[in-house]
Amino acid sequence: MSRSSHSNAAGSRQPGGKEDICPVCKSTRYLNPDMRFLVNPECYHKMCESCVDRIFSQGPAPCPIAGCARTLRKQRFRKQTFEDLKIEREVDVRRRVAKAFNRQESDFETLLAYNNYLEDMEVTTFNLLQGIDVAATERKLAAYAAQNASSISANNARASEQRNTQIAQTAAQKEQARLNRAGANRTDMALVAEREESQREAIDAVANGQDGEGSKVILKKSTARRTAAEKARDKQRQQQQQQQSEDTDHDIYKIQGLKPVVEAPPEKSYDPFGGVSYERSYYTLQSHYEHPWLDRARTDPSIVAGGYDLREYYQRTMLEAFAGLGCFIDEEMGKKEDSEEDRMVATEGAAMAAVANTGRNEGL
Repeated sequence: MSRSSHSNAAGSRQPGGKEDICPVCKSTRYLNPDMRFLVNPECYHKMCESCVDRIFSQGPAPCPIAGCARTLRKQRFRKQTFEDLKIEREVDVRRRVAKAFNRQESDFETLLAYNNYLEDMEVTTFNLLQGIDVAATERKLAAYAAQNASSISANNARASEQRNTQIAQTAAQKEQARLNRAGANRTDMALVAEREESQREAIDAVANGQDGEGSKVILKKSTARRTAAEKARDKQRQQQQQQQSEDTDHDIYKIQGLKPVVEAPPEKSYDPFGGVSYERSYYTLQSHYEHPWLDRARTDPSIVAGGYDLREYYQRTMLEAFAGLGCFIDEEMGKKEDSEEDRMVATEGAAMAAVANTGRNEGL
């Protein structure tokens, strides 16, 4: 690595960089290692704790950063959570919008309605983050929070209850796992102790010259101990199954009474014609018509060599033959005559009004 790269790396790591300088008092962390930076969610401008105490201890004051005219209060300053202030602001905005839009999927009759609700919430968040119609979006958010204050508080209580229930279930599962591990350890320790005792009894029997009788006694004792251990394991397994069945029954009871989630109908495929149908009601186009001229045309190279399809000829001929069946000339002519009479009456009225205005002006 070259000397310049070493110097650049050292310069980027040395204290007193741009991120360690207070933009108000210009003090650096190099001279004050205990300096803490705080941000205010009104404008998200970073400044040191000493400047916050010095400027905002007497009450609200404008932001000291050049170009910012926001009025800030000391109690709203807090420690920065994320290194990037854009992420800090986005998290705060999403948290504020989520406090108002706190409905769950079970509150909606269909999944499509719930997805539309989530889309509306995301559009509100995006507008606030990107500065698009901020005033209108803020009014919309405030109006929604005011209109749904009761449901918002009820949803908060329900979410808190669900969170407490989940915490209790997690704690119960951890306790059950601890008890299972303790029981397994006790069983293993009992088996080790039984094995050691069996070995000692076998050694004592061999030393006393009782090989056959000692082995029989050892086998009986080991069989009895093994049976007791198996009984203990079976009892523990039954307790676990009973606990799982109780948890399942509790979960089934919990979801009773909720609205069933109805799947939204599948979206229709894209239709470039906008639903306009080209099916004719007066005739049905056939794929083959018997006629001597058509029979010759199907095999005439001068007609079919260029890729011409006789079905296009069938369609155009039938359309021209039935094109006038839906037209009623008498009704159209009657409507035309009525419209011409209305125009003539309107023209005569306008002429009479113009003559009257002219006479009035001459009299004056």
